Amino acid sequence: MEFIPISKVRPNSDNPRYIKEEKFKKLVQSLKDFPEMAKARPIVVNQEMVALGGNMRLKAMQEAGWTEVPVKVVDWSEEKQREFIIKDNVGFGEWDWDELANTWDAEELNRWGLDVPKDEEKDEAYTTKIESPIYEPKNERPTESELYDTRVYDKLIKEIDSSDLDNQSKAFLQLAATRHIEFDYRKIADFYAHSSNELQNLMENSALVIIDYDKAIELGFVKLFHELETLAELDE
Repeated sequence: MEFIPISKVRPNSDNPRYIKEEKFKKLVQSLKDFPEMAKARPIVVNQEMVALGGNMRLKAMQEAGWTEVPVKVVDWSEEKQREFIIKDNVGFGEWDWDELANTWDAEELNRWGLDVPKDEEKDEAYTTKIESPIYEPKNERPTESELYDTRVYDKLIKEIDSSDLDNQSKAFLQLAATRHIEFDYRKIADFYAHSSNELQNLMENSALVIIDYDKAIELGFVKLFHELETLAELDE
């Protein structure tokens, strides 16, 4: 772990996590009140100084006026970096709300960023909260090549093509490999907003965007977004 100028650390533009404004303000305040915790949990960066873990903390440090930040530099393959970004943000545990109510101060927990449910909400707190993602289009239209990532798909296709399998098996695996094409739905929303009516309609039919929920349900395309409401949400 080392301290480096904050200007040298680059946020991850492909970071799949976001933080709501209210919680971001709490995170900024937490860093101001308890700056020592940043040293205990340094920003994880790759060799190019791109943040792999701690993007929201990095943003909060910038907001708080920090000039230096603690970082942990790792030398991992592209695959391991992508795996870490997801695993670092998965919340495996659940809060025991009764235990928290008996041993912790609710107002204090709230200041630290944990949304403590009211008594009438506690039963619901033990259930999964489901929200559909909503993307607000920007003014710029991205190019088609920016809408997807085929690196994993391309690698699989090469392995399939170089195999000794029969053509029918190869064709099946090639179709299955398309599942590994990753789509950037934020950029797709931008692309949709600046497209013709015909293209927009086809994008809706392909479930690249969902404008009409009744239509999406009819086509069997509704996909729900699982948002974890845990303290770990502040981390990324």
